[in-house]
Amino acid sequence: MSFSPGDRIAAALPDDGRPVPDVVVEPDADHLARAVASALVARLAAAQAVHDTATVVLTGGGIGTAVLERAAALAAEPERERVDWTAVDVWWGDERFVPAGSEERNETGARRALLDPVGVPAERVHAMPASDAGFAEPEEAAAWYAEQLAAAAPEGAALPRVDVLLLGMGPEGHVASIFPDSPAASDDRLVVAVRDCPKPPPTRISLGFAAINAAEEIWLLVSGEGKAPAVAAALRAGAGPQQLPAAGVHGRRATRWLLDAAAAGELDAAR
Repeated sequence: MSFSPGDRIAAALPDDGRPVPDVVVEPDADHLARAVASALVARLAAAQAVHDTATVVLTGGGIGTAVLERAAALAAEPERERVDWTAVDVWWGDERFVPAGSEERNETGARRALLDPVGVPAERVHAMPASDAGFAEPEEAAAWYAEQLAAAAPEGAALPRVDVLLLGMGPEGHVASIFPDSPAASDDRLVVAVRDCPKPPPTRISLGFAAINAAEEIWLLVSGEGKAPAVAAALRAGAGPQQLPAAGVHGRRATRWLLDAAAAGELDAAR
């Protein structure tokens, strides 16, 4: 089912000119993964129809990986809308600063679930550096990733066009690797190193809000009852990104909260 933003939450949101978030609720995590994968394929295909290429920023986590697995399955169904995966650029919203190939890296799961099965070319996969990639400190790796983004951007811009940026959310409201009360929440750099994360591993690299909110569309994928309070709080007027980072997320054209019924369980509180 779908909750209408106008009926449920629009009146509670600040009137600052941003597009009103679209809130869509699926019965459970499996239905959510299927629906998001189908929507993602359609969105990337539409972007390629206009630009010849498409750009997506990936997230990790259980629901994020499930979406990628479903998207790979759709690629094998000829009657589905097709994406030319050789013309999709892939970036990441955050990454754990651990050795290459580690199961803790978002890249590892994404390659296995989607990128390798559909044949995204190596030159279009823009992974955040691993801890054994020659960077002594995560700050150096973050600066390098910002340079890669700038190199892929149109002349005079610091970022490439991003058609869809996927985000998960933690039960305390963190997105990417921006946690509540983290210096990263107020850092204006495009890519930041994050140390002492409350969730292991403690050292990470993350896009900052300046890069996240430059995306054309941001889709927040949230599953599970334990995240329901943070979902409701993030959609309530007055929530701030320092205490609740998910509240600081807004795409240039659209912000979509894609939830299962458990994660949407307290949405009435956001009215």
